Amino acid sequence: MKTLHVVLIIVLALVSCKEKNTSRSTSVIDSGAIPLISNQVSLIILGTIQDAGSPHIACTKACCENLFFNPNIDRKVVSLGVIDSDHKKKYLFEATPDISKQIKALKNYDLSIPGETPDGIFLSHAHIGHYTGLIYLGKEAMNSKNIPVFTMPKMKTFLENNGPWSQLVNTNNITLQKLSNMQEERLTDHLTVVPFTVPHRDEYSETVGYTIIGPNKKVLFIPDIDKWNRWDTNIIEAISKVDLAFIDATFYDSEELNNRNMAEIPHPFVIESMALFKNFSPKEKAKIYFIHLNHTNPLLDKNSEAYKKVIFNGFQVANINDVFSL
Repeated sequence: MKTLHVVLIIVLALVSCKEKNTSRSTSVIDSGAIPLISNQVSLIILGTIQDAGSPHIACTKACCENLFFNPNIDRKVVSLGVIDSDHKKKYLFEATPDISKQIKALKNYDLSIPGETPDGIFLSHAHIGHYTGLIYLGKEAMNSKNIPVFTMPKMKTFLENNGPWSQLVNTNNITLQKLSNMQEERLTDHLTVVPFTVPHRDEYSETVGYTIIGPNKKVLFIPDIDKWNRWDTNIIEAISKVDLAFIDATFYDSEELNNRNMAEIPHPFVIESMALFKNFSPKEKAKIYFIHLNHTNPLLDKNSEAYKKVIFNGFQVANINDVFSL
């Protein structure tokens, strides 16, 4: 009888573990990761959330409360990974507070590429979700060796002259590589990156988006920008020249925040972008992926009316771990 009791306990434990594993969201980090890509060049979504993450610090709204105690492993700050499998190179776009998990995820998409660290990190600007992950490359953490960090001139000067970032430079944890507006940075025979300046709150640095060019496709990446009409480039023309566009969708509309002056954070609302692009063909609309979602954004809930409206109108919402062949 005692033996039977022990067997039942073991069986129940095994069943319980199995149920817990199958109920979790699928991710490369959790799966332990066999190589998942076989393209020449691949782009991977490593994060989709606005700088402060989700749950948001001090948030008492329903969109955050449960997440403090039951975290959603897919809520990571906006970042892209790009892998050139033929040339055994991998690159990270943005150094977020989630950089530790994002670097691991990037490595695990192609285990044939040696080393944990990316072959380069591209920064868009000096707001907390886009560069503060660099701190994990320092002595207290990785103590990395000369990781190339690609920056625009003002961003480069900011990192060189302000601690703790200057320590990363002085101790050769990172090596700053200066970018120029609209100038190509050729990384491999299959991969080129072009930065371009966009209007945004530029307290410490300029802000850029990127065109990422693979052997077969071009990608537009604009995680942060002020209203589209403040940019000296026509966004409609810009989208017409690429195959995929990952664009700022911080807020769905003006009703999300009741404690901030929205004029001080003038991102293009998703509803404004959809109105602007409403005459696009279905093929053009399908290029557009909304990304960089604030913790209040209803697009984080696939059952919300807002999410259903975006999909019904022919647009896309970026999902972590999505992979695109370039």
